[in-house]
Amino acid sequence: MTGLDDIVARALAEDLGAGDVTTLATVPEGAHAVATITQKADGVVFGLDVAEAAFRALDGGVALERLGAEGTWRQAPAPVLRATGAAHALLGAERTALNFLGRLSGVATLTARCVQAVEGTGARILDTRKTTPGLRALEKAAVAAGGGLNHRAGLHDMVLVKENHAALAGGVGEAVRAARRAFPDLSLEVECRTMEEVDEALAAGAPRLLLDNMGPGELRAAVRHVGGRAQLEASGGMTLDTLRAHAETGVDFISVGALTHSAPALDLSLILEALP
Repeated sequence: MTGLDDIVARALAEDLGAGDVTTLATVPEGAHAVATITQKADGVVFGLDVAEAAFRALDGGVALERLGAEGTWRQAPAPVLRATGAAHALLGAERTALNFLGRLSGVATLTARCVQAVEGTGARILDTRKTTPGLRALEKAAVAAGGGLNHRAGLHDMVLVKENHAALAGGVGEAVRAARRAFPDLSLEVECRTMEEVDEALAAGAPRLLLDNMGPGELRAAVRHVGGRAQLEASGGMTLDTLRAHAETGVDFISVGALTHSAPALDLSLILEALP
């Protein structure tokens, strides 16, 4: 990933500051050790590239061995990664490696649970832009590892007309037509809160509609009304408990902001063993 080393370097600098005083005081210079990261909760591990980059940043000669595959559901406890190298470096990188790995694995795990919740309905799970600033590419990669689909990467790669755009443009239909004129080659989606806005969007030629904060009954009616004239995405307050009911309405996509703004970290641990 472009910029990965810079992201890791900033995280390490934040943690290490002028130096790991505890390790400097207690661990002999030149000591070597083996660090084993273990998955302590069921889920999908993702982020090994980042964890490995943290160890390499402090010890260019560290030996790294992956002990499990990324992107697959695994039962705990399960070994994940082994790093052999300078003890000072392993301890210095420990928390940074675990923070990244736990965070990204948590995103992948929650995504996998959501994908499982809608299995068989035909609906696909999407992420959003509700990501940790500076970590969007990593978190969206974690969503993909969990079986979800990535929505737009940012404001630059897709037109998504939302409530505020429509209000300032003079309505949903006018916003869609203006966007088509300005960026005819970009994918386009428009947020619709009512059936009237759905009709405006369809009349303007919108190929994809974002049905915002509609319950299953409203979504089912919208699916019938649209009749395949546009792809449909449901959004707004989705949880694991409500996903299935929304997916069974016949929508094509469900976007879930919680994948990246509320995923709990996957529990992992790192244990060191001294080498002679």
